Amino acid sequence: MIEKREVFGMSRMYIPEGYKSALNLKETQIAIKKVKDFFQSQLTAQLNLYRVTAPLFVEPKSGLNDNLNGVERPVSFGIREQQEAEVEIVHSLAKWKRMALGRYGFCVGEGLYTDMNAIRRDEDTDNIHSIYVDQWDWERIIDKSERNEKTLKEIVKAVYEALRVTEKYVANNYDYVQCILPEEIRFITTQELEDKWPDLDAHQREYEAAKEYGAIFLMKIGDFLKSGEKHDGRAPDYDDWQLNGDIIVYYPVNDISLELSSMGIRVDEDSLREQLEKAGCQERAELPFQKAILDKKLPYTVGGGIGQSRICMFFLRKCHIGEVQCSIWLKEDIEYAAKKGITIL
Repeated sequence: MIEKREVFGMSRMYIPEGYKSALNLKETQIAIKKVKDFFQSQLTAQLNLYRVTAPLFVEPKSGLNDNLNGVERPVSFGIREQQEAEVEIVHSLAKWKRMALGRYGFCVGEGLYTDMNAIRRDEDTDNIHSIYVDQWDWERIIDKSERNEKTLKEIVKAVYEALRVTEKYVANNYDYVQCILPEEIRFITTQELEDKWPDLDAHQREYEAAKEYGAIFLMKIGDFLKSGEKHDGRAPDYDDWQLNGDIIVYYPVNDISLELSSMGIRVDEDSLREQLEKAGCQERAELPFQKAILDKKLPYTVGGGIGQSRICMFFLRKCHIGEVQCSIWLKEDIEYAAKKGITIL
């Protein structure tokens, strides 16, 4: 695992020794569309999803915005014709999708997906993080009896199969790409990681597991471990912390673990109440979305997000997410990349 990066000014960027993009700017843009179109078709077929339009901003009082780890500030603004009523740019559509499934009249076994664009103003940018987030957000209705690990693992395997088929497609179209995803994904819990590598931090544990197995689904994120620490934060009002996880792969280009997708079976009335109490934010129970769950007015669902730029970076073997998406970057990063012969969009 790479611990130290070459520093250029204040840049946090890392360019592997000898790295050179195999595609120029125009070729990269063409490849991005190919990857997105193909993967999207695979994902929708695997999960029986229908595309819908989605909001870019929501009202804070709705309770629909994703609180992420609970400390990130949303971008907000006032609407003139509504007496400067405040709205927030979404962090994700994790909660909105569940409400939409009920509103649009979807049935058990059916789901939706959408292109989600978000601004995360407090993100620390580096090779895999940007203040601009683009992902496929998807959600599918399940029966309450399906709220278990068996269902979750079946969904994970379906998403992973879409990733594997896409990698083969890219390798068939671009000679420089070799397939590296293992045939099967390894399921492992955050507690098992802590037990196996107690002296490492959460990020280092993910790296060791991803490098050992090639691809993992890291389960049970958000709750406290035996050590009294959390592996990572999760908002208490969408994922059930006992039935969620991340797809993480080993990425040899940068020698890192790379999260491609986060997903989970969503809270029911019991797990929502329990998690709100653990998080110390019981007041959220009075917000419209959360109250609808507690009153059993929303369907039971499973859902997740898949990073569009992340998978393009992975499949096209790019070293920086800025090679496949346009955003705002530190001046030092742009200069450092240029010094290394890399163009950041």
